[in-house]
Amino acid sequence: MRESVQITLARRPEGRLDRSVFGVESVCVGELLAGQVLVKNTVFSVDPYMRPRMDDERSYIEPFAIGQPLEGGAVGVVIESRVPTIPEGTTVLHMHGWRELSILPANAVRPLDTGGFPPSYFLGVLGMPGLTAYAGLKLAKLEPGESLFVSSAAGAVGSLAGQLARKMGAGRVVGSVGSDTKADFVTGTLGFDSAVNYRVGPIIDLLAAAAPEGIDVYFDNVGGDHFSAALTQLRDHGRIVVCGTISSYEGVGRSIPGNLFEIVRKRLTISGLLVNDHTALAETFRNDVGRWLREGGLVVHETERVGVENAPEAFIGLLQGDFMGKVFVSV
Repeated sequence: MRESVQITLARRPEGRLDRSVFGVESVCVGELLAGQVLVKNTVFSVDPYMRPRMDDERSYIEPFAIGQPLEGGAVGVVIESRVPTIPEGTTVLHMHGWRELSILPANAVRPLDTGGFPPSYFLGVLGMPGLTAYAGLKLAKLEPGESLFVSSAAGAVGSLAGQLARKMGAGRVVGSVGSDTKADFVTGTLGFDSAVNYRVGPIIDLLAAAAPEGIDVYFDNVGGDHFSAALTQLRDHGRIVVCGTISSYEGVGRSIPGNLFEIVRKRLTISGLLVNDHTALAETFRNDVGRWLREGGLVVHETERVGVENAPEAFIGLLQGDFMGKVFVSV
């Protein structure tokens, strides 16, 4: 009988997360049934969208259940199989991270040809965050020469959105970040034209100074005051793609912008982005991004934490803005 360490949701959070929200359990993994595989996870993801799933609120995805393991994207290796088409040794992608071992039905795993890329890439640049950035720019109908503003520009999605926009011919690319170190990273390493540190002043003033001629597209990961600032700086017929509103995930920053009439005055288009609506782009996305990676045209920055038991701290740090790039846990 094998044992597996897993992270559970011990209780619903109230405001900002702390360690008491999480449980750590060692459980026995049972015998496989026909049609199942046993996966030893190699890496798993922590992502901002997981925070709203901890609340008992209606959303586009079911909330996490109290007392049950958390879930998220993971890459692992099949160590036992009762599925002839998925033999032992197969690398697979699935959604049952936050644990060491997972017993899964065949339809819950996708065999993965890594093509020589690290497994973590399929949780980041070649995975959900990468497709989110790619699909968001397509949804915004970004045209060559247009200007783009990206919030949370040093994060997993934002750092890719700015770089992919360049590949798609964007003119000026501006990002918002939470520290001078991140600003230097976004401009000096990722190639953004400018970056504003929202902690040093009102974002509406900082964005006006960084993009005095206005912006055409806003890729929103933050919401709140960033959304309001973008409304002010967008040109007529500008577009907003709302990917996330991380400023409100822990019960703060939920005020309604006072300048919503800008949407009418400028005839703006606002689109909500759920990556699962854009799976038809997945093959084109992987081909394009895989090629750019091989050509050395994209910068991949990752933050790794080791050990399942350290996943809660990784997640809390992610929400606090402590890290840059894609955050993942190695098992």
